[in-house]
Amino acid sequence: MSDSAPASIRIGISACLLGEKVRYDGGHKRDNYLVETFGRYVEWVPVCPEVEMGLGTPRETLRLVRIGNDVHMVMPKTGADHTDGMRAYAARRVRELVREELRGYILKKDSPSCGMERVRVFDAHGVPSKSGRGLFAEALLQHFPHLPVEEEGRLCDARLRENFIERVFAYERLRLLFTPHWSIAGLVAFHTAHKLLLMAHSPLFYKSLGRLVAEAKSVPRTNLRDQYESEFMGALREMATTKRHVNVLQHMAGYFSKQLDPASRQELQSVIQDFHWGFVPLVVPLTLINHYVRKYDVEYLRGQVYLEPHPKELMLRNHV
Repeated sequence: MSDSAPASIRIGISACLLGEKVRYDGGHKRDNYLVETFGRYVEWVPVCPEVEMGLGTPRETLRLVRIGNDVHMVMPKTGADHTDGMRAYAARRVRELVREELRGYILKKDSPSCGMERVRVFDAHGVPSKSGRGLFAEALLQHFPHLPVEEEGRLCDARLRENFIERVFAYERLRLLFTPHWSIAGLVAFHTAHKLLLMAHSPLFYKSLGRLVAEAKSVPRTNLRDQYESEFMGALREMATTKRHVNVLQHMAGYFSKQLDPASRQELQSVIQDFHWGFVPLVVPLTLINHYVRKYDVEYLRGQVYLEPHPKELMLRNHV
């Protein structure tokens, strides 16, 4: 995919991360990587739950407070409780977002409305614990269980960033597969192209999905689609480890080991070991393997999404 490719993949995002001045103090939290780098490949769908439910900007701060067995969203200065209002808004908004055909969502960390995890929840004595989830984020995750969702703070981690963006593009391919007139042949081709990617993430799901596809003709189509989507996205949520990457690299190397002369085989093995020990990033052995895939025209490997699961211009595998 080139820099000039049309941005057709729609990603929901907390509006403040795009630079919109919607925070309680009238400011924003613009994220340069999301706006200037990742933003070239997607179309943003900005959402600010607190403004959209009518609280305005600027506004009094909000916090999550545990009252009995429930968590409430309140304004600590005035004691105004906006729990019911936020939950009603969130239920309505997530239903509206279905029409946006989102392929991912990026939330603002620590927010009482948008925080995905470890949001501060205060007890009756005003003592906080990082044990909560924003009320809008809670509704979003419940309504879209397979949607790739992350917080902008976690995306500073190179491995988490690569995993999230990989899932976004995989989810787009999956939704394109499951059009109203999808076929079992199409599912088989999709699964075949993603085998090595699945192997790098989860050997357990890799085997389970293989069995599901092998038995596809005997499974009701709706059940087949729903189970495949659930397990496929579940597999990609598991982080691909160095050990599993090495296993996939060695698997690919076996396809042309007989064509390589001893020096070339040794060079390839050395590069894979360098990645294993953390001396070079994943892009280094993949570049060499891609060279041999093209040189020897290995059809099976040419069709593997693992070799380029997201735009190479993002350089995500330069850092994992």
